[in-house]
Amino acid sequence: MLKCRTVWRTLAPLARTSSTVCRQNARRAGLNNGRLPACVPAAHMSTAPAGGGRENQLYVLLVGATCVGGAIYAYRTVKGDSQRYQDRIDEISSRPLKTFTEEPATPTQSEPPAAPSPAEPSPPAPDAEILAPIETADLPSADEPAVEASPQEAAEPAAALIVEEEPPAAEPAEARPGVVAEGHIQGYLVTLVTTILPEPSPPSEPTPAELTEPVADSESPAAESAAAAKPAEPQLEAVTESGDASPASHKVSSHTPYLLIGGGTASFAAARSIRARDPGARVLIVTDELVPPYMRPPLSKELWFSDDPSVTETLRFKQWNGKERSIYFQPPSFYINAEELGSAENGGVAVLTGKKVVHMDVRGNKIKLDDDTEISYDKCLIATGGVPRNLQVIERAGEEVMKRTTLFRKVEDFKSLDKVSRNVKSITIIGGGFLGSELACALGRRSTESDLEVIQMYPEKGNMGKVLPEYLSNWTTEKVKKEGVKIISEALVKSVVSKDDKLEIQLKDGRLVKTDHIVAAVGLEPNVDLAKSAGLEVDSDFGGFRVNAELQARSNIWVAGDAACFYDIRLGRRRVEHHDHAVVSGRLAGENMTGANKPYWHQSMFWSDLGPDVGYEAIGIVDSSLPTVGVFAKATAKDTPKAATEESGTGIRSESETEHTASSPVASSAPSPTGVQHKDEYGKGVIFYLRDKVVVGIILWNVFNRMPIARKIIKDGEEHADLNEVAKLFNIHDD
Repeated sequence: MLKCRTVWRTLAPLARTSSTVCRQNARRAGLNNGRLPACVPAAHMSTAPAGGGRENQLYVLLVGATCVGGAIYAYRTVKGDSQRYQDRIDEISSRPLKTFTEEPATPTQSEPPAAPSPAEPSPPAPDAEILAPIETADLPSADEPAVEASPQEAAEPAAALIVEEEPPAAEPAEARPGVVAEGHIQGYLVTLVTTILPEPSPPSEPTPAELTEPVADSESPAAESAAAAKPAEPQLEAVTESGDASPASHKVSSHTPYLLIGGGTASFAAARSIRARDPGARVLIVTDELVPPYMRPPLSKELWFSDDPSVTETLRFKQWNGKERSIYFQPPSFYINAEELGSAENGGVAVLTGKKVVHMDVRGNKIKLDDDTEISYDKCLIATGGVPRNLQVIERAGEEVMKRTTLFRKVEDFKSLDKVSRNVKSITIIGGGFLGSELACALGRRSTESDLEVIQMYPEKGNMGKVLPEYLSNWTTEKVKKEGVKIISEALVKSVVSKDDKLEIQLKDGRLVKTDHIVAAVGLEPNVDLAKSAGLEVDSDFGGFRVNAELQARSNIWVAGDAACFYDIRLGRRRVEHHDHAVVSGRLAGENMTGANKPYWHQSMFWSDLGPDVGYEAIGIVDSSLPTVGVFAKATAKDTPKAATEESGTGIRSESETEHTASSPVASSAPSPTGVQHKDEYGKGVIFYLRDKVVVGIILWNVFNRMPIARKIIKDGEEHADLNEVAKLFNIHDD
């Protein structure tokens, strides 16, 4: 096109000159004949007036020579371009064929010969080609990723070969097997399509309710040959069916649109939310754990009451209602391989396990892993959760004491403590909060079947003394004792030493406790390790990353879960460490990452079970230092966690909550109670926590599936003259 334009610029002045000469000759002829033509057509250059003489002959000769020369030049140019184009096509077509024949795949012993594996990727160059077997389909556009071949298609004897050159001006992309490179050569799109054999029938599509992207079959010959040709670093920890991880030699894409740091509940909720609003989204979850996202509450509850001896391997448990489920949110088939994420046509969710983010470049929109791998992102969620606290006296006690101390948080901690509880004679739990009391009841139940001694010590007067009013804390303590647990209250640890194959815990009041193993359940510290490198603000009072109402820390960075310190429009700035908050905040963050711009107004709830018979749900600020009003009634067989799960169908009770706000609940017609009932009978009831005469927190004691009502009461923020009447809204007096 450029050469044609050059020829035109050369011929145009000659044409204009010829036209001028023609008009001058016509004017001269008119003057010689004594008359002037009325109009001389400027376009009729092929006919000259009679009697033009020598000038007309020169004009005709000049125009003719110009036309002949231009035609010859154009013919030779087009013919030369066509020849060079064909030579280039032949050269390109010969390169992949050489690679195809020089890199045969090694078939497995038990499988038929596999399709040739792709060549090992080399640094990309302007003329680099990538050979990729793909399905017979329309060629994707330049802004769309190519579809990677399935293992069955990779095993076909002959496949479609599509080769396109990278444009020289563009930044070279990272070469990956199974990805078609696109580009141009001298302005022409080069495509070579060879003969294609009939492809196998495509698999059936998943239902809309499933957000599943199947993991490629690792046993197929093509997958094995591709893995063998890949570089070993960086490695992806592939998720297996049992939840364990094994290294796989696949290179992870250097860019992902959605990056989620942390593999807990908040990250998974965000991933589901992103995929729901953007079905083609590519989401990468990076976690330092070796398993895919899972729910943490069963680690201290139902898993300990399982009769299955292999529960530590299967991580499946029976809920209080008898239904069985896994702690994992989704099976491994739900996720796609991390190295396939960039080329997945319909997007998906990939989990990069066993990797820790050590540095975050907010301006450059990229992170750095502990193996020096860098991944860039468009939008990022920080859901790093928290790290279990430890007592300083234990940390200073030495390596031997630390080896025999469990900081309970992850799946590995559950497996380790389960093994310890079957091999030692005594376990001491330090901490009287939710986690400590739940583990005490769980291990105490196991102690009735063996000679295991379970001790629980804490600085408060009773179990959950920082949350429950004193009378209810004392009642809970007696309940824990009945489970076979030895309680040591008002205990402050002074020192811990290892002596005579025992751990000796010296208390400040002089008491001495000897044990074989220690479980420290003394709280959670938010994981804000990335704050320094990312330049993000950490709240000095509550800890965690400070975020706005939309859970944003920066314009393209969101925070959810335990690590988020958010502003509650009713209760002020807070940081919550519970499952329901992780679910809702993660879901909202995912929506906002796709442009929803919604504020966080949710009042999250939490629950705790002391076995299948006693449990409670709470919302808002529940602090025993606040004034409380408790209204109780006699419990029935329906007022237990077991009965609640039978009604809702799930042991994770926050999952049974609806998103609808409670409106005008009908109060019970039973007579109003007169405060706390009998002295030692707290079968079921409601405890209100007050601040400036306004309800800021509510505990539903053995009252289940009434949380929307409690949420509305806190949201209204009104003073109530008689809380006995408010308690009627929960129908606690109905049989």
